[in-house]
Amino acid sequence: MSIVGKLRRIALDHQGLLKTNAFGRGKLATLKAIEHLGYIQIDTISVVERAHHHVLWSRVNNYQPRFLDQLVRERKVFEYWFHAAAWLPMRDYRFALPRMNRIDGDRGWFKAFDKKLTRDILQRITNEGPLRARDFEDTRQGKKEWWDWKPAKQALEQLFMQGELMVSGREGFQKVYDLPERVLPDWVNSSQPTMAGFASHLIDTTLRAHGFATQKSITYLRKGQALRDAVNQELQDRVSEGLLITVKLSDTSLVYINPELLETRAPRAQSQVSILSPFDNAVIQRQRGRDIFGYDYQIECYVPAPKRQYGYFCLPILYRDSLVGRIDCKVHRKQKLFEIKSVHLEKPVDEAFADAFDQALVAFSEFNGCEEIKTRLFERQG
Repeated sequence: MSIVGKLRRIALDHQGLLKTNAFGRGKLATLKAIEHLGYIQIDTISVVERAHHHVLWSRVNNYQPRFLDQLVRERKVFEYWFHAAAWLPMRDYRFALPRMNRIDGDRGWFKAFDKKLTRDILQRITNEGPLRARDFEDTRQGKKEWWDWKPAKQALEQLFMQGELMVSGREGFQKVYDLPERVLPDWVNSSQPTMAGFASHLIDTTLRAHGFATQKSITYLRKGQALRDAVNQELQDRVSEGLLITVKLSDTSLVYINPELLETRAPRAQSQVSILSPFDNAVIQRQRGRDIFGYDYQIECYVPAPKRQYGYFCLPILYRDSLVGRIDCKVHRKQKLFEIKSVHLEKPVDEAFADAFDQALVAFSEFNGCEEIKTRLFERQG
């Protein structure tokens, strides 16, 4: 097996995508998956089941959205920002503080925000308890007061990003905001990590979730030369101590990995198909997909319609240890209909693929609450 092939198996094994129910079953497995991966990205697009539920279901086969809701209520996970909006393990709360403190003060999350409005909203939540953006709407005709939805929502998000409010839960998909002291459990460490400590946390999180890392994957979408320098220093220290070695994949990609992982036999890949979310931790970084899977993936809902190749919300298809294609589909919830608009296979597959793919489609459509599958088009490339 080539070094890239072995790294591919290692990555999928660390992601919990090689084995059925790698983290177990039920709510406890859901928490284990979140803690292992380090974050689950939140997305509002609902062409199929939203990304956070999709990602967890891909790893916990009996996953139910209520598991995540329960973990939020039990204060075992919290909502904030990783490289994007995400649910994170409550144990990692202190590592959200660097971003909160960077946004705090005069540096806003928005280019301009009403500081008086944020103070007034914070005071109201302090006095009244948890509130939603809609609680600040003025439904009267004519002139709006200070709680007009748009500026109020902006103020709430500013307070949330700078850590003066937390999301205590969601009603439907609408955030409920409250004071941190009423949300954080007593056991949470809320001390600010050092830059070196923060860098070490990011490295550990990436290695745990993927098995290996590049410097860019560790600091993905994070700003600040000081952080990049701290990450590089910690990586070099671990190499010097023999904890990590480097593997050169290309002129631009240098991978850091525990040498014991390369010395052991590569994990086995089963003949199973997984339909992944575009925001899945395994595929969200485009460069990693190119380097390890030879798979160039882009979420085309952000691409103008005439320039789309595969469809508005095409999903990666994982078979064994390869990303072999993508499927563009849509859930019609009222009709309980799962519509397959197109399937593109871009890599060779064996005879076992067809049955495995059919099983994956049935399971995914059922997860989306559908009772019927409608196929429009099937395409094969290569």
